[in-house]
Amino acid sequence: MSTPHNEANNGDFAKTVIMPGDPLRAKYIAENFLEDYKLINSVRGMYAYTGKYKGKEISVMAHGMGMPSIGIYAYELYKFYGVENIIRIGSCGAYLPDLKLFDIILTENVYSESNFALTFNNDDCHIISSNNDLNNLISETANENNINIFVGNTACLDCFDVYMPNLQGFLDRIPKDFNPIGAEMEAFALFYIAKFLNKKASCLMSVVDSKFITDVATAEERQTGLNNMIKLALDSAIKI
Repeated sequence: MSTPHNEANNGDFAKTVIMPGDPLRAKYIAENFLEDYKLINSVRGMYAYTGKYKGKEISVMAHGMGMPSIGIYAYELYKFYGVENIIRIGSCGAYLPDLKLFDIILTENVYSESNFALTFNNDDCHIISSNNDLNNLISETANENNINIFVGNTACLDCFDVYMPNLQGFLDRIPKDFNPIGAEMEAFALFYIAKFLNKKASCLMSVVDSKFITDVATAEERQTGLNNMIKLALDSAIKI
């Protein structure tokens, strides 16, 4: 069956889906990492592909920007297409001076001021966790491949924090013991939908900005940095 946002047929998606925000990044992953891939969705330009990575069927689909967007696509993948696991891969801002350009963060818990859970499910929830089993698998894969990752709590915002006139005001409202190490705009909705539907979700992010970073990455460095995250997600996905 199709949905208003997805023209794929039943069986088109693998049980595990890698989800970048950018549709062109989904296309890049399919073209550069998957074999025998096929385009299964292009509605609204939100590309989705299924192919094989090291012999195992994997899907990759873009989710767009922000919680409402990923909330729609994650819900439909889990509810209507039989997807069991989603690993979001994206970019983030760093809140720790130790984090450098393209360092990889694996989210444990996410805090958001959003009313996503309240609107969706009448649930006044503002902290949600990733799936422990999936996170442990990603951490083990990173260790096996000598990829350094930072595991910790992150914040999920309704707006791009670089444009916020008073970011510190937001940070001061975060629970004192939460200590986010980075921020992005989608993980809370993904994790909430996953838990609501009894599915699994994780979030990997590459650092692309920080008030502590003054370096400007070259195009080659940027591509290599993102590729490390992509490979980690894919190498983890084939073990599920």
